[in-house]
Amino acid sequence: MTLTLSEADIAAVLKYEQLIPAMERALADFSAGRVIQPVRNMLTIEEGKRFLGVMPAVAETGMGAKLVCFFPKNAGTEMPTHLGMIMLFEPETGRPLAFLDGRLITEMRTAAVSAAVTKHLAPDNSRVLTLLGSGVQAQAHLDALRHVCHFEEVRVWSRSPDHAQHFAALQGARAMDLEDAVRGADVIVTATNSLQPFLKGDWLKPGAHVNAIGSPRPTWRELDDTAMHKTLVVDSREAVLKEAGDVIFSKAPIFAEAGEVFAGSKVVSRSATTVFKSVGIAVEDIVTARLVYDAITANG
Repeated sequence: MTLTLSEADIAAVLKYEQLIPAMERALADFSAGRVIQPVRNMLTIEEGKRFLGVMPAVAETGMGAKLVCFFPKNAGTEMPTHLGMIMLFEPETGRPLAFLDGRLITEMRTAAVSAAVTKHLAPDNSRVLTLLGSGVQAQAHLDALRHVCHFEEVRVWSRSPDHAQHFAALQGARAMDLEDAVRGADVIVTATNSLQPFLKGDWLKPGAHVNAIGSPRPTWRELDDTAMHKTLVVDSREAVLKEAGDVIFSKAPIFAEAGEVFAGSKVVSRSATTVFKSVGIAVEDIVTARLVYDAITANG
């Protein structure tokens, strides 16, 4: 029987303790050529406001596709900016296994990938985390990154100061001005839909690590050229060169894919100032969906 799994079903079983290492394995397999997937096909419904993405992938543990609605126009409303559905199949037989709500999976797998990369690239004994953005991904990254680092201080900035203050009050963080929030931070997360760069590389302390996960369009940017020309790691070379304005416009050289770092074929010094540019790829969704499916079916 094909299961239909709601966000509540997924939330009951999907935990970062299992998801972070699963994302390491998935991206190592991707970079080693053990995953079949095209770059996401993004259909523009209304420029800057409504997009539909089609994301198929075949991995050893599962195959399927995600349909994802990226609707920046929903920001500030009760509707999330990211909504989706995942169809999961058994790769050996083609048997349909499940339809899964894609919103929470997208949220958590994005943060889990950043956490996995941070574990490998962030300075030893990282103590200060800065979140640039105060929405769903800021919260998810705060939760996920706490599994790999022990932060003594969390800073937050948002283009909406009221949102930053609210987030800070809920999370025990400090709402700060942009430059002050970045200077001296060990780990920085950019999680916005900015059209223009706002994070300046000159603000980054030597050895800082940036997880740049926002502005997922080929003409949108969060980081200036100076930041992008630090040691750059990406989830997929092919994908960022099509989808990431930060990479396209800066023409920054890509040092490695995350999967190469996880597999040990590319090594980054802990003293290097690093940027991880993430656009999110389909294998992350399929492997996460299979993790959820296995957990639910194991529990009967």
